[in-house]
Order: sequence, then C-alpha cells, then structure tokens
Amino acid sequence: MTDPAPLVLIHGHPFDHTMWAPQIEAFSGGRRVIAPDLRGYGTSPVLPGVSGFPEFARDIAALLDELRVPAAVLAGLSMGGQIVMDFHRQFPDRVRGLVLADTFAAPETPDGVEARNAMADRLLREGLGGYADEVLEKMVAPYASAEVKAHVHRMMTATSPEGAAAALRARALRPDYRDLLTRVQVPTLVVVGTDDEYTPVSDAEAMHAALPDSELLVISGAAHMPNLERPEEFNAALATFLTRIDGRS
Repeated sequence: MTDPAPLVLIHGHPFDHTMWAPQIEAFSGGRRVIAPDLRGYGTSPVLPGVSGFPEFARDIAALLDELRVPAAVLAGLSMGGQIVMDFHRQFPDRVRGLVLADTFAAPETPDGVEARNAMADRLLREGLGGYADEVLEKMVAPYASAEVKAHVHRMMTATSPEGAAAALRARALRPDYRDLLTRVQVPTLVVVGTDDEYTPVSDAEAMHAALPDSELLVISGAAHMPNLERPEEFNAALATFLTRIDGRS
C-alpha cells in the first residue's frame, strides 16, 4: 500500500495560502498538504525584477526538494492553476495528478497585456485597497457569506503592491498552455464556479476537452473561488479524485 499522494495547493492572485484554509483543514489528517505563499505574497519575500511563471514553478520545485517530496498532486486556482500547468511543463515526472480550478490555458491577448500592466502600475501607485473593493464581488459571488467576503478582502488588502504588480506582469507574459494540456498523462480534475466571470464555464469546458484524462466539476452557487464559497462540494470532489490517484500504482 503506497502512502497517500502529497497535495500541493497553489493560491491565486492577489491572495495567499490561507485561501486554501478549508482544504488544509479537510485533508491534512491523513495526507501531507503543502500550501506555500508564492513569491511576493503572504509571508514570502518580494524579489526584484519581473518573475515569469517558469520561475514561480521552479520555486515550487525547490520547495518540494527541500521537503523531500519527489512527486505530488498539484492544485491551483486562477493564476495558481497556470503556475501548476507550467510546473507540469517543466517537471512532468513530479506530477501525480492536477487540479485546475477557475483557470484557463490560453496566453494573454494584446489588450490583456496592456490591461495587466496598467493594473500593475495602478497597484504600485494606490495600493490594493480600492482594487479589493471593486473586485470583491467578482472574486466571490455577491451572495457569498459575509465571512468568506471578509476573508477574501483581507487577503487582497494584505498583499504587497510590489508583489502583486510583479505577478501581474508575469501573467501578461505567460506561455500558451493549450497544447501542453493535450499531452498531460496524469488524471486531472477541472473545477469552475457557475457564476465565475473571470474564467467562465466555457474556459473549463475547453480544458476538459483538451485533456486526455479529466473530470469536469461545475459548482453551483459560486463564482471565482468555489473552494471557499462552496467548500463542501469542492472537498468532496477533491477527496474522490485523490482516492483515485492514491489507487494508481
């Protein structure tokens, strides 16, 4: 009997590892759960220059080396999902399964590049307070609980403007992962909230169609962060998925 696969949880922007609180609580009992703060977020330092997603992915690989974790299931939400895809691109032999939540594989459009760089400039000028107020009810649905809204707002306003700006510039430069998805040989769980405006259900359906071995879960009553908005449904699907991974030789 093999040990349960370690679970690595990669947060989105502009959050930190605490966005995975319901999953850390649910899965840490019998499984190793690793939920880092990405560079520039939470307690991790802001590094000079613009990091690309390949650097974020190599940070995760270095952390797993330090923790002596040869391979794991990697789960990422939004930007975290794109970093997880880049990890698979660089280190496919270290991936036992993927969870891609509320994310998409296409590269940035020219308009998107301009918008992300403009937002990076704004966050450096103004901080994240105004931005957090504006986008809160897109990150989570307007009908989300007050506790969830407070948690999400708190993460956003605690994020370093320098770290958030650097990550936005990295997102503007991200590779195209669509062809990569067609070559993924490990099981993948694709998750999306029905009311997600940032990465709509059609994006999740496109990834599901491209992946050779994937399941699609559309969670009702959630927007961009179903792991926080509907943790029971998210955790139930993740538990079933992890059981499948653990059963593979």
